[in-house]
Amino acid sequence: MTQQESISVEYLDGPAAAQAEDAFRLVYAEAFAEPPYNEAEHDVADSFRRFRSQTRKRTFRSALARTGDGGPVGMAYGYPLGPKTGWWDQLTQPIPDDMRREDGRRTFGLMEIAVRGPWRGQGIAGRLHETLLAGTEAERVLLNVHPDSKAAQAAYRAWGYRKIGEARPWEGADVHDVMMLDLRRTAS
Repeated sequence: MTQQESISVEYLDGPAAAQAEDAFRLVYAEAFAEPPYNEAEHDVADSFRRFRSQTRKRTFRSALARTGDGGPVGMAYGYPLGPKTGWWDQLTQPIPDDMRREDGRRTFGLMEIAVRGPWRGQGIAGRLHETLLAGTEAERVLLNVHPDSKAAQAAYRAWGYRKIGEARPWEGADVHDVMMLDLRRTAS
């Protein structure tokens, strides 16, 4: 990779992301094998069983960054949270009912965003984030981030996210910070 190399970022809907699963998987496996995540192949396999289900959601959105020759560099994906989402139930402390209210449009759940090591520090994650959220009608974005992932935490704060709580996103997981971005505030 060179500094001169052109990186493209494209928006993909669910069917297109499903077709590009190998690219998403490569980025995910490489990025999340690193500390503090330390994910093994079985963790990646579990994540991509969920990915296949998620890409079938009508509202699924994703962004994929590639080199000029098509090599995957970074990825991001998510979808609006439905009225029966369990996301809020994972918080370690209760929050007001009005904050929990979901209708399938109010909150975009950012499930994953990652950039492979050699391409970090070039603004690619920001471009993925912008592409993913362009045109969304959501009021806010919600994500979980490992508290020891200092680079991710710093990027999210720079993009306007604020910590609203802590959660254990799946059984056996470390406690993660829950961060929210108010899209109405950033648009004004």
